[in-house]
Amino acid sequence: MGRLLGRIADFIRETDKILLILCTTASLYGVFAVFSSTRFESSVRPTFVQAFCLCAGIGAALFISAFNFTNYTRRWLLAAILGVVPVILTFFIGIAPAGTDDKAWLDLGFTAFQPSELMKICFIITFSAHLSSVKDKINKPSVLLPACLHGGFPVVLIILQGDFGTALVFAAMFIIMLWSAGVSWKYFVGAFSALLVASPFIYFFLLNDEHRARIVSIFNLEADIQGDGYQQYRGRVALANGGFFGQGYLKGSLTQAGGVPEGHNDFIFVSIGEELGFLGCIAVLILLAAICLRILRIAAICRNESGKLICIGIFSMLFAQIIINIGMCISVLPVIGITLPFFSAGGTSLLTLYLGIGLALSVYKNRNSRTIYLHD
Repeated sequence: MGRLLGRIADFIRETDKILLILCTTASLYGVFAVFSSTRFESSVRPTFVQAFCLCAGIGAALFISAFNFTNYTRRWLLAAILGVVPVILTFFIGIAPAGTDDKAWLDLGFTAFQPSELMKICFIITFSAHLSSVKDKINKPSVLLPACLHGGFPVVLIILQGDFGTALVFAAMFIIMLWSAGVSWKYFVGAFSALLVASPFIYFFLLNDEHRARIVSIFNLEADIQGDGYQQYRGRVALANGGFFGQGYLKGSLTQAGGVPEGHNDFIFVSIGEELGFLGCIAVLILLAAICLRILRIAAICRNESGKLICIGIFSMLFAQIIINIGMCISVLPVIGITLPFFSAGGTSLLTLYLGIGLALSVYKNRNSRTIYLHD
């Protein structure tokens, strides 16, 4: 019994309590925001699901962190299968829940599950294992090309699925992890130049009419406030309503009337802004920035290359989603269906997000080659 208690004490002592507290605080903030922005529906189900998945997510994160992260990178093939197979299934049995355009979900009976969320975590595991195994030779074309194929595969797969927003997040993860692995800046300059040349083709032939309309609308929302610019226009009105201090929790005039489409999900930042004002939005940004910086801190102190890259992957996933989501909400980026981490409604996305946090906690606990305790 004494030995077991000692193990538990070691586990608690070695866990990054700061990261866990920051994530829990942000998620609790999100639960209250989801409750307020869905109250007009007279249903507590979204709030209950969010709270339940928060508790389950924390439990999953602690469970994952109990094992050395190298146990996951060594089983990269299993992670690849777990991430890719459910996404492929969406091409055959996928569903599109109300308010969505793409059949990117699987019906589990009791809820809908978006496999691309799980694939993000699996990709971080497989790509970090890949890059760490070839780090010393990463700038050789014969080594870099397979790494680019590895990183580009999920981007292409999600584009074929029709979810351009999630594909953009995967692309950001891919690029930032490559940069962190030591790929020469010359390759990035060449790739960026090629992207500029290909951008007209992407705009006119890869994007559909709706995507192009959303891009055009951000330059003149008032010209189409009943069409493609409607959601962002209403979001701007809600943010303006909030001012500096907000209209008060549960008192937002548009939020409580369901006046902003997806105000509990993609546009929850807008709902927070209307009810809690500029101060409430700053609190959101401070929490998210602190989480990102803490994960980068873990990457900096980890001696294992794959551990560093795991943390960089988790950081890049969060950073990309935060920038895109808030850019959508303040009308500087087109609406592409990206949620705000820890805050937006979505039980399965919150749960899988905590899987990534569990990996970061595992890296923190095992940042040195070995920790020796007195009872050992």
